Amino acid sequence: MEKYLVSPGSSPAKSTATFRRPWKRSLIELNGRLDSAYRHELYTLVAHSYSEIGKFPHLYHLNAEPCITHMVEIHQQHSSAMRGVAGLEFDNQGIYLVSVTESGCLTVHDFESLYCQSKVGAGSGEDESKHVVHLSFRLGFDVARWNPSNQNEVACTSRKHDKVLIFDISYMSPKPTEELQTRQKLSIIGRKISRGLSDVAMTSDDDSRIFSPDTLGMVHMWDRRAGVSPCIELTTNRYDSIKSIQIYVDNQTIFGAGKEGIIHIWDLRGGRNSSAFQSRKDMSHLPLASLHLAPMLQKIQSLKAQSEIVAKEIHSIDINPSSPHQLAFHLDDGWSGVLDIYRSEVTHVHCPPPSWLDGSNSSADLILRKPSWLPTSSIYVVGSMSEKGIHVLDFHPSSKSPCHVDYDEDSQRNEKRDKCNHSNKFVSLSETVTGCAAHPLNGMVVAGTQNSSMLLIAQRHCSSTSETVEGEL
Repeated sequence: MEKYLVSPGSSPAKSTATFRRPWKRSLIELNGRLDSAYRHELYTLVAHSYSEIGKFPHLYHLNAEPCITHMVEIHQQHSSAMRGVAGLEFDNQGIYLVSVTESGCLTVHDFESLYCQSKVGAGSGEDESKHVVHLSFRLGFDVARWNPSNQNEVACTSRKHDKVLIFDISYMSPKPTEELQTRQKLSIIGRKISRGLSDVAMTSDDDSRIFSPDTLGMVHMWDRRAGVSPCIELTTNRYDSIKSIQIYVDNQTIFGAGKEGIIHIWDLRGGRNSSAFQSRKDMSHLPLASLHLAPMLQKIQSLKAQSEIVAKEIHSIDINPSSPHQLAFHLDDGWSGVLDIYRSEVTHVHCPPPSWLDGSNSSADLILRKPSWLPTSSIYVVGSMSEKGIHVLDFHPSSKSPCHVDYDEDSQRNEKRDKCNHSNKFVSLSETVTGCAAHPLNGMVVAGTQNSSMLLIAQRHCSSTSETVEGEL
């Protein structure tokens, strides 16, 4: 025992033990939750393993005859007019996927059937008998949205007409259950002004309020309990064709963006002109604020030094479901970024090279592209303008994101862990992408294409005959 005793006056030996970082898995088992940084790391790795695992051409039939989109694909193989998937969206549980085409087809797909069909092999197509709904209309569609308060309802709009068409998928009827129409206005020569509707959004706290912007710079709000005409009209006080709108999580703040590169913000509770909201005589209400993107981008010195920044058309805006203060935007030249709505400044930018740089003259620049957020970890997927594929962008609020305006490439170069986990990726696909929709639970991506096909993008299927799992991290 004497060898374990320390004599008075003798100094203890220096410890040579090395301190290691605790194992992440142990922390998860002890705490019972995933750390946000670790969760972001895992989801980034999963997203970077994505590839095209299924392709479903729109070769469907109605009453044993080819549908409108099917016929368009046959007769217009070398033309982009009236072609392509214009809108995609999952329901809240990811059970159903609604898609609309510019040709005029509305289809509700069973996602589990799509995923299982992708295991059969490429080019196997989709089982039409699994369709929940398949309707065709001559006018065509540009947008389809699920009603968050009533998942049996789908609202559709088009830039070719001034109506919001609402379909109830629980009824097997080719006609909409409700049609909401804008108020007819006359020009100075007495003709009716044509108003196409470019987007639609519904509040999540009730199923009565519906918003839709028109091509003349006005956002119409319907209260379905009050009738089929708008009860409020939100204006921009300028001619700015609104392309996309979003409702904030409070169901009171409306964001709209469009042709002039401006993001308008309206507050339904009042704001700058709250007295106007109490009057039924004046139904037009100005925005609480209007944010110009071009001056914000000019404040980014590294970006200003490399490119001439001018006002550009905004194709789409999307609120990040995992960080509601992040409002993503996508511009007509292929640029994407994030606006921090709390600080009113651009925090992230992704600037891919333009299509003309490599001599290509693709018709993809004429497409109104619609990106999507993954449900967690601030990952943004957007169709490429110059190539066949999608960009998987890391828009994490941390400055370690390669798209962050404060990202320091030199300081991150030697940190392999951060360099590996915080990066962007391009996923090559077989067709040009027009829009994306992310599954709300597992993060798989379905992309609509210019050829009216749907591409399933996820990790490759496991092989039962191989000891190694293909595509597994």
